[in-house]
Amino acid sequence: MQQTDHVWERHYPQGVDWHADIPKRSLIALFDDAVARYGDKPFLEFLGKRYTYRQVSALVDRFAKGLQGLGVRKGRTVGLFLPNTPYFVIAYFGVLKAGGTVVNFNPLYAEREIAKQIDDSEATIMVTLDVKATYTKLARMLVETRLEKIVVCPMADVLPFPKNWLFPFVRRQDLALIPHDAHHVRFRELTANDGRFTPVAIDPVEDVAVLQYTGGTTGVPKGAMLTHANIYANTVQAALWFPEAVDGAERMLGVLPLFHVFAMTCVMNLTIYKGGEIVLLPRFDLDQVLETIDRKKPTLFPAVPTIYTAINNHKHREKYDLSSIKLCNSGGAPLPVEVKAKFEEIAGCKLVEGYGLSESSPVATINPPDASVPGSIGMPLPGTVIEIMSLEDRSRPVALGERGEVCIRGPQVMKGYWKRPDETANTIVDGRLHTGDVGYMDERGYTYIVDRIKDMILAGGYNVYPRNVEEAIYLHPAVHECIVLGVPDPYRGQTVKAYIRLGEGQQMTPEELKAFLKDKLSPIEMPKQVEFREELPKTMIGKLSRKALLDEMEAQGKAAG
Repeated sequence: MQQTDHVWERHYPQGVDWHADIPKRSLIALFDDAVARYGDKPFLEFLGKRYTYRQVSALVDRFAKGLQGLGVRKGRTVGLFLPNTPYFVIAYFGVLKAGGTVVNFNPLYAEREIAKQIDDSEATIMVTLDVKATYTKLARMLVETRLEKIVVCPMADVLPFPKNWLFPFVRRQDLALIPHDAHHVRFRELTANDGRFTPVAIDPVEDVAVLQYTGGTTGVPKGAMLTHANIYANTVQAALWFPEAVDGAERMLGVLPLFHVFAMTCVMNLTIYKGGEIVLLPRFDLDQVLETIDRKKPTLFPAVPTIYTAINNHKHREKYDLSSIKLCNSGGAPLPVEVKAKFEEIAGCKLVEGYGLSESSPVATINPPDASVPGSIGMPLPGTVIEIMSLEDRSRPVALGERGEVCIRGPQVMKGYWKRPDETANTIVDGRLHTGDVGYMDERGYTYIVDRIKDMILAGGYNVYPRNVEEAIYLHPAVHECIVLGVPDPYRGQTVKAYIRLGEGQQMTPEELKAFLKDKLSPIEMPKQVEFREELPKTMIGKLSRKALLDEMEAQGKAAG
């Protein structure tokens, strides 16, 4: 049976309509609608300082007018080089109202990566904080790239009293010295206006709201062009999937970085659409997260598996009351079954795994809260079609249960890659977004990811899927985190290597691990090399980074000659 019908519709969660109307609207409308409905309700809470929807709206409008005064107009790109602070939300919607396109930057990027992204995105204006950790990197870009102006936002101004007064003194060593010249614009100067910006006509379907840079299926960073309609649609799709979320009543814990597409949609835009409040944290700090949940009682908590794992393994977690959380959605990496079960037991809430890419704004599938299948990435969101296509013939769908490339159709699929028509044509074929992920669909419409096509290990002519090996390793109670990848082997071509971080106080030898795995993996899948480490590399959002280990291995190979 080929996947010509939507098998998931017969098993769709009660109260969710796959055929629901998903409007083609702009993100400006998303924001303005929320302000009109929830104007005086709390919107942002940052380290004790709170803002209403109306207060943020006034700053957004003034920011937009200030940007238009700097020449921002329709089609101009503006970079956001910001950690989680109220400035991110203000700048994001300010850029859009000015007619511009947001370019999200990771503040932890190396300078070489920042320079490449500035030049590729054609951003001449960047927004950042007045702290050395962010500003210093950008200052050099004024000389090395096309960057012309930096909008500098004072950290002290978004802190409550007395933190705002003490910050410049207590954290003086962290503050950057900002020149007074034509290349620098202070936030207060930019927003010293009446907020009457010139409205810009937006075509939601054609106009790009965000350039979201991603390695995609090739590993080469490129900007996914996400239109207003793409991101608006994905926000509505996510809201439809969780009908139990109450308009105007939810509190969202925002620890994932907003510059990452997962948080942009599932933390910021979803909360705005539902009229909730975002309890915003500047970065992931385990103790701070637990204290915030205990004291501020968020109800929604999107995160990545490593964050849930860290909470599960916190030695004093019983000190903290997590009972306010009613729903968590996990993304960014596979969610181990044991992590899901343990967190649900600890917090008493539902933790569901979803799946998506930057190219799909990002969410494509998610598990129903009341019918979650461990190990699955769930069912397609409303209006979304998942097709599994043959690995040998990209135009041929495979039968249910058969492995192939996971492909996505839907209103959230990007317009294409910025200035890369060939890459776009290779990734979007006949309206299908080819993800580069290997997976299969069962008879109920649940999809399962086996692995990335590019991460598959070819050992002695056999395909070995790292995720399958990792899931077996996670069954051992001593294992805290693991990454499996292929390493060169003179006989097999590649062989399996496991990098493992053990839980606190745990001990294990490679031989003991292999004995444990003997009845769980085939001989070809069995790790031939095992390396225990105190830490495993992670990305900015806390996702375990296979790429960092591959880069390390490549560098070691070059050094060895």
